Amino acid sequence: MKVLIVFAHNEPRSFNAAMKDEAVRVLQDEGHEVVVSDLYAMNFNPVASAADFGSRADPDYLVYALEQRNAFKAGTLAPDIAAEVDKVKWADLIVFNFPIYWYGMPAIMKGWIDRVFVSGFCYGGRRIYDKGGLKGKSAMLAISLGGQAHMFGPEAIHGELEVMLQPILRGMLGYVGLTVLPPYVAYHVPYISEEARGEVLDGYRQHLRSLDTRAPLVFPSVDDFDENLRPKATGE
Repeated sequence: MKVLIVFAHNEPRSFNAAMKDEAVRVLQDEGHEVVVSDLYAMNFNPVASAADFGSRADPDYLVYALEQRNAFKAGTLAPDIAAEVDKVKWADLIVFNFPIYWYGMPAIMKGWIDRVFVSGFCYGGRRIYDKGGLKGKSAMLAISLGGQAHMFGPEAIHGELEVMLQPILRGMLGYVGLTVLPPYVAYHVPYISEEARGEVLDGYRQHLRSLDTRAPLVFPSVDDFDENLRPKATGE
């Protein structure tokens, strides 16, 4: 299996970095090929702009998704985007490794999604969910957060973690056709002991070694919707 790890943490000695390093070791030991996009180390530009396109369908008015489609077809995407798109094409599994910031991913990683999940390649029209451009590939989140496990749930102070992650799991990954595996969550890591951190890393090793046994998340099938993406009538 070919694995791309998209990693976003601004401290190379962080627990997130330890998770990334452990994933590389475990996956390579299992015989997989691994490539890492370390976004901070790469100084990856997260800002989607007109500079992302070497040619424009409309030079006077920027509709970013439409220009993505045009530049992808013409082969004129900015070099940093094209390099990441090539990695996505290569990968069978994409692991997104990051700390939770304000119920979401760091801006640098959101910018990676904005610029690299290119319209015309990853999605477009009815090419979404089980018809998406990345169908046949898988994705997984490997995340850390400051809260404790009991702070997340139906009656918990922060609500359900699955709901908090829905914009990522469904709105970014499932949307483009990726098979989304259950995330691995490292809770409360800034505040726990070294021994406890070791246990969390051990849990991550076990998670990585058992990916093929984990049932993916379920998202809509485009076939259940009409040409306007309204739900089909029962029996239709």
